[in-house]
Amino acid sequence: MIAALLLMAASAPPMAVIDEKDTVREEAPPHGSIGMSTAYRISDAAPAPRAMEFRRRILHKGAAIGEHPIAHDEVYYVLSGEGEVVSDGQRATLKPGMTAYLYNGAVVGIWQKGEQPLSLIVAYPNPPVPAGK
Repeated sequence: MIAALLLMAASAPPMAVIDEKDTVREEAPPHGSIGMSTAYRISDAAPAPRAMEFRRRILHKGAAIGEHPIAHDEVYYVLSGEGEVVSDGQRATLKPGMTAYLYNGAVVGIWQKGEQPLSLIVAYPNPPVPAGK
């Protein structure tokens, strides 16, 4: 196990600096394609190996990341706009500067609310890479 971690660390670059403008695309949000969004798939531009996903998404008016089960902890951090997050049926309003920390095994989703688009950061771990891959 330790040897595998050392090998992964040795093969990773010292850092990746990514400009979000190089990762942007317009698309329906995941988990239900509810409305439209601007997606910044920031971590997709980071070379392998990488252990986490880090993304920015702007949910346009009426858009949502539909309810879906998660198999890891996940974080939604609101940059601007207003939204409503749900986790296992519990709902909460999120505004700029607020974070929803969502736990492994929950069924979660987030909806844009109000007049302004909802801009948020979404971060979560990637599944571990099986030994020998």
